[in-house]
Order: sequence, then C-alpha cells, then structure tokens
Amino acid sequence: MNQDIGFYVNGKGNIWRSTDGGQHWQNVLKQPGTYFRSIGMIDAQHGYAGNIGTGYYPGVTDSTPLYETDDGGDHWHAVTNIPGEPMKGVCGIDILHPDNASHNSSATVIHAAGRVSGPARLLSSLDGGKTWTNTDMTPWIAMIVDVKFFDARNGVIYGGSDTDLSKSHAVIITTHDGGAHWTRAYESKRPAELIWKGAFPTRHVGYATIQSYDTDPKSIQRRVAKTTDGGKTWKELPLVDDKEVTEFGVGFANADLGWVGTTKGGFETRDGGKHWEHVEMGRVTNKIRVLPDGEHFTAYAIGSDIYKYTSEDLPVVPSTTATVKVDKP
Repeated sequence: MNQDIGFYVNGKGNIWRSTDGGQHWQNVLKQPGTYFRSIGMIDAQHGYAGNIGTGYYPGVTDSTPLYETDDGGDHWHAVTNIPGEPMKGVCGIDILHPDNASHNSSATVIHAAGRVSGPARLLSSLDGGKTWTNTDMTPWIAMIVDVKFFDARNGVIYGGSDTDLSKSHAVIITTHDGGAHWTRAYESKRPAELIWKGAFPTRHVGYATIQSYDTDPKSIQRRVAKTTDGGKTWKELPLVDDKEVTEFGVGFANADLGWVGTTKGGFETRDGGKHWEHVEMGRVTNKIRVLPDGEHFTAYAIGSDIYKYTSEDLPVVPSTTATVKVDKP
C-alpha cells in the first residue's frame, strides 16, 4: 500500500496487516475454507481480496470470488454487485489511480481476473468498485493468473492457452480498447507452461515469469519473457538451467534491476535479464512489491517468508543496499 501500511494473504484464509513497514503483522481475518490468492488496496481503508474458489485446491469450500473492506481491513464482506455469470475465482487484482496526485477513489480503475485452471473471466470497474463489468475471456485465453492495466483502455493479461495444464502454452494477451478486444501478443512453443506473474517497471519495459511443468527430463531451461515496446512483442530470456526450478513472482525496481522468485530461492538481474544471480529472498516468492519513494525504493518479497529490500539509490549499487528478512506471521 505504502511504506508503512501493507497487507498479506494466504491459502489458509488469512489476511494480515502491517502498519510499521512489515516489522509486525496483525491477523485481521481468519476464514478457513477460503484460499486468498491476491489483494489490492485503493487506499489505506478501501481494498479487495481475491479467493481462488472451489474445485481447484482440496479443502476450499468458499465459492465467493471477491471480498471488499472499507475500514482498513478490520472487516471484509463479499462483493455482490457483479453482473453476469458467477466467476469461479480470482487470481490477480490490479488497482490503478488515473490521477496519482489526488488518489480519487471514485476514478480508480480496478481489474480482478482469474483463474488458474479456468474458466477465464475479467471483472472491471472504472469507478472505484461502485459498478462492475464481467467479461468472458475464453475467446482469447483459457486461464488467467495475473492482470495489469496502464490506463482504462490499455492492459495486459497473463495465463495459459488450455485449462489442461499438460496441453497449455504460456500466453500473454493485450487490449487497447478497454477490454472489448484482445490480441495474443505472446505464446510459448512448449506444452505444460503458463505465465504466472508480470511486472512493468516502465511503460515500455515489462517482464513475465514462464512457469513450466514439462515432464521431459531434457527440458531443464527456465525462461523469462521480456517486452521493450509496452507489451506488443515479447522475447524469451534464459533464467537458469535447472529442472527443479519453478518460477513464481517477478518484480523490478527499474528497467534493469529486478528479481524472480522460485522454488529454489530468488534470482536477481542488474542488466535487464541478460544475466541472473541467485539471491536469498525466501522460497516460493509469489509476489514482489516495489514501492518507489523519490530516488529510493523499498521492495517486499512474499512467499514462505517475507523479505524486505531497501535501497539508498536508484538504480542500486552493491555498496548502498541492505536486505532485511522479516519473519512471516
């Protein structure tokens, strides 16, 4: 949310809140049977949390896809003003303030998308959640894991080409008319892949993690997708040759400095993905949040643990960085 206030969700139905930059966390909701996959806050009081829904993970009994708070996370209620066919679940939430200076909540653009394994649907609000549209995305993509909009008309969705993971290719689609039409900007050539998370440190430069479940013992290379033209075209970059690596979250402080979270720890690049080095940032980091603050930034890596990265300068140089591990609640 900001340098002090942050939220964290997990698959055990918990929502946690910190008001001191991640040093301490308070459990504001414990709801067994719900599998929270995403959270997005409009401001310190108003926000949304996405639930993956039933039929994917064992033990999930909650079919409500989207929850809302208007009191800073103290209470959460189901979003009930969504028209159309019920959504199975939400994996990604994107909050966009067209007017960053005022953070006018009534003009906030919200997108909630899902889900992994399908079916693919996109919830959209251009007025801070007062009204919603509910779009069937199956003509363009089979499953959705993440979503990013740059303004009300231009956006990117990440996911897979088939609800059967063994047949799925990693897919990225883009829109330039607010979601009325979509174009497939990238599709991997290999089976058992999907895009897990995306990050745009600038309007033109973006990265996405390509998650692979290929059982072929020769398929050891893990890759990251990169765009330098705002998502129109993408190319694949090698991350590491290791079959045991499964990619999850991705986050960048600028066009060159960024991180990928995996099952075997984190990987860092300082040259736009040309080279990657293993770094300690916890296991299975599923979400990386980078918060700019003038010439500096703070980043949070959330997975099996929560790691906090602070910078003295942007871009960062080795002599001016510090990494602090924050124990997960």
